[in-house]
Amino acid sequence: MPPTMFMPYTFDGPRLHYLRSPQGKVAELRLELNGGGKKDKNFSAKKTALKKIVANMTMSNNDMVALFPDIVGCMHIQSLEIKKMCFLYLVNYARIKPDIALKALPIIQEDMHDNNPLVRALALRTMSYVHVQEYVEATVPHLKNLLRDADPYVRKTAAFCVAKLYDHNRHLVESSDLIDRLNSMLRDENPTVVSSALASLMDIWERSENIKLTIDYASASKIVQILPDCSEWGQTYILEAMMNYVPQDTSEAAILAERISPRLSHSNSAVVLTCIRVILYLMNYIADQKVIASLCNKLSPPLVTLLSKGPEIQYLALRNALLILQRRPEVLRNDIRVFFCKYNDPIYVKVTKLELIFMLATEKNIKEVLTELREYATEIDVDFVRKSVRAIGKLAIKIEPAARLCINTLLDLVSTKVSYIVQEATVVIRNIFRKYPNQYESIISTLCENLDSLDEPEAKAAMIWVIGQYADRIDNSDVLLDDFLYTFKDESHEVQLALLTATVKLFIQRPTRGSSLVPKVLKWATEETDNPDLRDRGYMYWRLLSSAPETAKLVVMGEKPAITAEESEKLDPATLEEMCLNVGTLATVYLKPVNQVFRSARPRRVGESPALQRGELPTVKAARAQRAVAERNHLNIDTNAGAQGQTNGNGNASNGNGNLAAAVSEADVYFAGVGRQSTFGGSPVVGNGMGGMGGGQQGGWVVTQNMGQGVVMSPGGDNGGDNGDLLL
Repeated sequence: MPPTMFMPYTFDGPRLHYLRSPQGKVAELRLELNGGGKKDKNFSAKKTALKKIVANMTMSNNDMVALFPDIVGCMHIQSLEIKKMCFLYLVNYARIKPDIALKALPIIQEDMHDNNPLVRALALRTMSYVHVQEYVEATVPHLKNLLRDADPYVRKTAAFCVAKLYDHNRHLVESSDLIDRLNSMLRDENPTVVSSALASLMDIWERSENIKLTIDYASASKIVQILPDCSEWGQTYILEAMMNYVPQDTSEAAILAERISPRLSHSNSAVVLTCIRVILYLMNYIADQKVIASLCNKLSPPLVTLLSKGPEIQYLALRNALLILQRRPEVLRNDIRVFFCKYNDPIYVKVTKLELIFMLATEKNIKEVLTELREYATEIDVDFVRKSVRAIGKLAIKIEPAARLCINTLLDLVSTKVSYIVQEATVVIRNIFRKYPNQYESIISTLCENLDSLDEPEAKAAMIWVIGQYADRIDNSDVLLDDFLYTFKDESHEVQLALLTATVKLFIQRPTRGSSLVPKVLKWATEETDNPDLRDRGYMYWRLLSSAPETAKLVVMGEKPAITAEESEKLDPATLEEMCLNVGTLATVYLKPVNQVFRSARPRRVGESPALQRGELPTVKAARAQRAVAERNHLNIDTNAGAQGQTNGNGNASNGNGNLAAAVSEADVYFAGVGRQSTFGGSPVVGNGMGGMGGGQQGGWVVTQNMGQGVVMSPGGDNGGDNGDLLL
């Protein structure tokens, strides 16, 4: 037997550790915290133990609360590093053990008189962060003293602590003179202190309905002057505060906008976006269009520069660009190439760039844009490809001279026979037909060649609409519709509604071809469906075709409202006006009103002023446009009424009351007749004797929610039984 089998086995790997209970871990940390003795002059053992405790505390290990008395005992040590960790522990566990936290209060109060400004600031910050009533009340007198401290770092910390204290107990702060003291700090000689005081006042103003923050031109001019001397966050605070300045003269707004414009070249994206927000706000008070054009030209480069940063910053800049373009279309007018997608862009950046490309596309750059979009249509991401194809179709609607070019691009994409491209192209071509009727029907044959590729409801509904709308120009339109009708009962409601309308259109345009399809579809729609929209539309078509075919033609084949290219994320005027006052915030990423993103946020409004250019506000422009439309419609109604009155020369329209009475009387007579004639609702094609009424008369039908009932006789007449069905 080999000798190796008798060799002793030794394990040289890491030693095994038994799992310790939480109590054992706390006891071990307590020993480390209290160990060291006199030999440990640098308190390295205590620092190591405190780091372990803070690490466990950060992982939400509440077992560490048992060490509270030991931590309080370490607060006397004159080491800034130890004090930071002890105070962090205190802030974290004070609300769990308020009675023990009170034992640390004298130590913190003593540290507020320390010679080291860092210790004074640390003690004040810790005291204001502890949400215990005794701490909050004890903070006020110390805060008043430290607001006048000789060191600017302590004053800056004290300014922020006022806002923190206001969050704990607003009545205590409002009843004291802390806000007045904070306001006086705006005249401090240190720019960092001024920006901190402004930030604190802004935070208090956001939370309070009783405090109004106003800045006059002298104060605004002073705080703008110290912008270059502040840190990047100090500059952000100052620019935020500038949103509360309401210019009283257009020259003031123009001067301040020019003075803050150098901040547009800052390396920090927060400073850049906040500066853009302030300039957009001040533009509302500038009357000179040349100044506005100059400022708009200055807004383009910083937005383009932000696109060179990380994808998250890019996305924020792109979302804000969508907003800015709706308010100031002249911004970024000549910078469409910078929004072309890169191969390594995340999908959310690509989609937003696609929206901007659509918004910036014009007749001059359409060829370049279509070339780019055609490349996007060969991407791997299916959703992005669909959006690219849809963008091409929307461009055909938006830019009429380029419609033929866009359609040719779509046909090239359809020729690839890729299913999702064909389906998306079918949807957008339907919209192009609505925009340009009787112009591009030659491409219908190409669409009909790809019917087998359609398996999505929206694409099917679009193709069915095309077949029904142009049934008189498609030779085999009845055969194509009949193929779709094989699966009528299995289709979605969207497709069923499209099939119902298309079949009626086929019958109206080609009665001989559609007479065999209409009865079948109407029967399915009214008797064999549980969708109320489909059933109601079926009943409406049934009665129209039975009682007034000419009216049915006017209704079904009538002129449709003009279709427009729906620009992406088009905001209503009120939301757009509010969003421009919140550029750079999270609300602009969602493009939603601020109150929908932050419930407690105070909504911003453009302040009233003699310099305010009210006529340029989106809400005022929209109201003016609505008023013009209403007046035009009212004028058309008056014109039509006058023409009708002149046509009726028999005196029925001699005065207003006479017109109304005559109109009501004629309507009663008309609808009474319609009621008698439109009771037919059984089968759209009825032979003699159908309806179960016997003889030469046909039984009429009253359409109910469920099915027809033969209770009303069709009106008799000279024509006998042939007058009951207008579809024959």
